[in-house]
Amino acid sequence: MGKIVECVPNFSEGRDKSVIDSIAAAISSVDGIKLLNVDMGYDTNRTVVTFAGDADVIVEAGFRGIKKASELIDMSKQTGEHPRMGATDVFPFIPLSGISADECLVLAEELAKKVGDELGIPIYLYAKSAKQKDRVRLPDIRSGEYEALEEKIKSGGFNPDYGPAVFNPGAGVTAVGVRDFLLAYNINLSTRDKKIASDIALTVREKGRAKRDGKGVIIRDSEGKAVKVPGRLSNCQAGGWYIDEYGYSQVTMNLTSFPETGLHKAFDIVAEEAVKRGVRVTGSEAIGLLPRDALLDAGKYYLEKMGKNTGIPEKEIIHNAVLSLGLNDTSPFNPSERVVEYALQGDSGALTGLTLIDFIDELSSDSMAPGGGSVSALSGALSAGLTSMVANLTFGKKGYEPSNQKMKDISIRAQELKVKFLSLVEADTNAFNNYISALRLPKKSENEITARAAAIESASKTITLVPLDTLRLCREIIDLAETVLKRGNKNALSDAFVGVSQANTAGEGAYLNIKINLPGVKDKEFVAKVLIEADLLIDEISKIHKRLFSYVRKNI
Repeated sequence: MGKIVECVPNFSEGRDKSVIDSIAAAISSVDGIKLLNVDMGYDTNRTVVTFAGDADVIVEAGFRGIKKASELIDMSKQTGEHPRMGATDVFPFIPLSGISADECLVLAEELAKKVGDELGIPIYLYAKSAKQKDRVRLPDIRSGEYEALEEKIKSGGFNPDYGPAVFNPGAGVTAVGVRDFLLAYNINLSTRDKKIASDIALTVREKGRAKRDGKGVIIRDSEGKAVKVPGRLSNCQAGGWYIDEYGYSQVTMNLTSFPETGLHKAFDIVAEEAVKRGVRVTGSEAIGLLPRDALLDAGKYYLEKMGKNTGIPEKEIIHNAVLSLGLNDTSPFNPSERVVEYALQGDSGALTGLTLIDFIDELSSDSMAPGGGSVSALSGALSAGLTSMVANLTFGKKGYEPSNQKMKDISIRAQELKVKFLSLVEADTNAFNNYISALRLPKKSENEITARAAAIESASKTITLVPLDTLRLCREIIDLAETVLKRGNKNALSDAFVGVSQANTAGEGAYLNIKINLPGVKDKEFVAKVLIEADLLIDEISKIHKRLFSYVRKNI
C-alpha cells in the first residue's frame, strides 16, 4: 500500500437510492478508489459514504462525488432529522496508512479550492484544517443549519475559506477538513421518548449541560454566561432523537478520540444513565465503518469483565464486541464489511485464504511454490495455535490460579505470533515467485544484464531473509510452548508437546531453506552473518526439542 487516505463524506439524501447510487458511482469511477460502505438513513435523510484510495487520486474522487451531489440534491427542498447545511454536508479526510495528517491538510485544501472555483460552492475548512477558532467544531459552522445560510453569508461575518461568498440555494455549503478517525455511534433506548434520549445526551456529552438551582433556574456567571456541568464522557458530542423507522429513540454520538472514549465506555455510561430514567439500552448502531482497534478494545474489555482470557483469535474478540454492544440490534453487522481494515483488505491471502484441502492440493501440484518455506511457516502457525490453546485451557482452571497471568500473557503473544507466521506463508511463496521473475529478466544489453544481476541479488537475499524470519519466530514460540508444557494444564500435555514439535519442524525447515538459498547471494558479508545467526537459532531449538521430548516421555 502507498499513501492511503479514507474519506467519509455525508450527503443530505437518505431516501432516494438512485441519487446515492449515482454519487457512489461517480466516486468509484476513479481508478484506485475502493468504495467501502454506503450507509443510508431514511428519517435522518442522510447518507454516509466511506471510500479509500491513494493520495494521488483521492481528491478527484471527492470532487466527482461533490459535483454529482450538487446536481442531484436540492437543499431548498431537503428536510430530515439530521442537522445539515449542504448537499455534501461535510467532507473529512482521514490519514489511514503511510500518510500524515499534515499531508492530508494539503489534499483537503486542494479539494476545497477545486470545488469552490469550479462548482461555486462556499467551502468552510474545519477540524485540523480550520483557519479560524470558531470553525474547528462542525456544530459551530453548522449553527442555524441551511435555513440560516443566506443571512449569515450576507452579513459578511461568514465568508467561506474557498468559493464565492454567495448563497448557493441548491447545493448550500460544505465543510472540508482533516480529522482523526471519528466514531459515529448511536445507542438504542427502550423508549420512543426523544426527551429521555436528549436528557441522557446532555448528561454524557463532554460539553455537559447548564447548571440549575433548586428552582430549576439556570445559574450564570458574572458575565451572564450559563455555568456548565461537565458531561461524563470526554471527546464526546451527543444529542437525542427518535427514529420512526426503528420505533425507538437513540442517543446519537460522535466519539472524537476512541482510544480515550471507546465504544464500550460510551455504551456502559449511557446504559447507567438509562436505568436512572427507567429505560434500558437495547443495543447500538455504528454509522459507516469502524476501525479494527475500536472493536478489539471493546471486545477485550467485555471479555475481561466476564473473567475470560483475551488471548483468543481476533475474530472471536470482534464477535464478542459485536454481541456485547448489540451492534446487530438495528441491522446486521458484518465485520468483513464494516471494519475498515477488513474491508480494505478484501479477500484473504492467496494461500492462507484457501481451505485446508485446497491448500494441500495446491501444495501437491507440479508448481514449485508454495513449497517447504511456506509449509515451515504454516508449521510455526500451528505451534503458536496449540500453545495458545493450552494456555487458554489452563487460564481460570482450578488449581492453576498462580499461573493465570502467565497463561494470559502467553496466549496473547502466541496469537500475535500465529498471525506473523501466517503472513510468512504468503511471503515465502511471493519471495520465490519474485526470484523466478528476476531470473527471467532480459539480458541482451549491458544495462539489462546489470539490472538483472541486481534484481537477482536482491531476490536471493529476500528468499533467505523470509525463512530467517520464520526461524527467529520459532525460537520465540518454542520457549512459550515449553512454559505451557511445564506449567499448563496437565490434561493437555501431549497437545503442548505437539506445539513444541511443530516449532522444531518449522525451525528445521526454515533453516534448510536458508542453507539452500544462500549460495545464490554474492554478498559474502551478508552470507556469513545470516549463517552465524541461523546456526545458533537451530541449535538452540533442537536442544529444547530433544530435552522436552525426554521430559514428556517420563511424565505422560
